[in-house]
Amino acid sequence: MAAGRWYKLDNAAIIVPCSAHGFDTRVFRLSAELTEEVDPSLLAQALKETAPEFPHFNCALRKGLFWYYLDGLDEEPTCEEDHLPPMSPLYLPGRRNLLYRVTYYRRRINLEMFHVLADGTGAFVFLQKIVTRYLALRHSLQPESIALEDSSNEEKSDDAFARYYQKMKSDQLHQMTSVKAYQLHGEVDANQNNHIVEAVVSASEMKEAAKREKTTIGVLITSLYIQAVVDGMSVRDRRHPVVISVPVNLRNFFPSETVRNFFGVINISYDAKEYDGTLESILDAVAAQFKGKLDRSSVAAVMNSYSGLTENLLVKAVPLFVKEPCITWFLYRSQKGITATLSNIGSIHMPEQIGGYIDHFAAFMTAPNMQVTIATYKDKLCIGSCSRFVNHDVCLRLYRRLTQMGLSVTISTNDYDLPAQKEGE
Repeated sequence: MAAGRWYKLDNAAIIVPCSAHGFDTRVFRLSAELTEEVDPSLLAQALKETAPEFPHFNCALRKGLFWYYLDGLDEEPTCEEDHLPPMSPLYLPGRRNLLYRVTYYRRRINLEMFHVLADGTGAFVFLQKIVTRYLALRHSLQPESIALEDSSNEEKSDDAFARYYQKMKSDQLHQMTSVKAYQLHGEVDANQNNHIVEAVVSASEMKEAAKREKTTIGVLITSLYIQAVVDGMSVRDRRHPVVISVPVNLRNFFPSETVRNFFGVINISYDAKEYDGTLESILDAVAAQFKGKLDRSSVAAVMNSYSGLTENLLVKAVPLFVKEPCITWFLYRSQKGITATLSNIGSIHMPEQIGGYIDHFAAFMTAPNMQVTIATYKDKLCIGSCSRFVNHDVCLRLYRRLTQMGLSVTISTNDYDLPAQKEGE
């Protein structure tokens, strides 16, 4: 285990403790839906065997004089049946506890993790390892014959932000606090529990739909998401832009095997006054922004703007109790510039020997308002939404748009109000 070791937080993780409030617990959930019921004892064994390969996950969050840090624990992780509300808090100030939990329910294995440890891409490596070991045990397979490609513990724990940081001028932080975007409205959960909805569609059908629109799946889903928001806006609301925050996996631009946080964010903005009721009036604007912002130089500017804040000598010298209110204020201002978030984990690959025992993967992430996270396994593309709202108007409009395009949509949820409104099943 990681007892006796400590780790600095990476540059994306530094702000996480300051942003974990109320609904936004900064916890995300990754799920593997199997084709058979989960055996709890074998899952516990798989977790026990996998955890030592990820030493920096076996840590508690501690508060230092200038920054938070991860402190190694000599604690064996356990799994239990899923019984808490999704993405319940993992970090409790003053407590030394693991910052992830593994649960199961019927055919599903869940990994929930506090964002200081990893991003979705890194955490999926952990989940893939657990599921692979579990299925090897469950079906008496030799683990060596189905091992995933692996990296060393040092590579997994590498701080890629620090490795690639270059000092450069950027107005990224100013841009994040200077826009006032449209904010989603609705009845919020009185108990501050998050509500999740999972929609599964055919990945090949989605690809064909994107091809018909002469665009990519990413651009298409972002545009449909914006359309679902705009369709619920009043004329007065449309004076504000709809801004979708899109996390970007920096490993696609800067080679790294780290399973820690290594992502940037681009904002896709759409002037709602330009909407004429058609998807076409959104697609071109979204495509142009993706093309302009998803190049190495633009992504590097985003990455270095985050790192520049923590590398600033004045910021370094200020005690944490002074920095925290300032960071919280900055996050509050930046959240006013975002309507919702859309994250694409991408395609998930598993060894062929166990692929038939897995139905699909899903991902969910908390956010101040609403976040949609996409995960694809074989021909099943899962759209996982998480929000603080008890109603699901935006999601339902998105699913209707998909069914109108000819896609079949299968919906599941932890809520009582949605089954009567299922579409496309």
